[in-house]
Amino acid sequence: MQRLLLILCVSLALTSFTGVNDTKGDDVIGTWLTGKKTAHVEIFKTGKYFYGKIVWMEKPNDDAGNLRLDKNNPDENLKSKSLMNLLILKGFEYQDEHEWADGTIYDPEEGKTYSCKMWFEKGNTDVLKMRGFVGISLLGRTDTWTRIK
Repeated sequence: MQRLLLILCVSLALTSFTGVNDTKGDDVIGTWLTGKKTAHVEIFKTGKYFYGKIVWMEKPNDDAGNLRLDKNNPDENLKSKSLMNLLILKGFEYQDEHEWADGTIYDPEEGKTYSCKMWFEKGNTDVLKMRGFVGISLLGRTDTWTRIK
């Protein structure tokens, strides 16, 4: 019996250290409508970090009918990349109390990347607040995203 208890304890300890079954913060995973209602962003998890990419745009093509490109990107090599499937949320880590922090958000309209944190508004898992900022979060802007069901 003691041996079984020891094996169980070791298994639980290894599971918690390796991140197996680590689902903390996974309730943010899904597809979200941005505040301007012009794009859907799919949030997903890789390892312990959360990312988001554009999966739908109200206007995916420019006036000439071509796919919209990341033309405002400061990196010349990325200006020819399509905005569709562009990774705009990177490296978010679940903190606690439905808050994710230490990530970045890229704004393709400005071609700028900001520090960012996100959280559910009053615990409502269908309303996500995104706060992009420079330096400290007081110097930023908050956007409200809604879950696509």
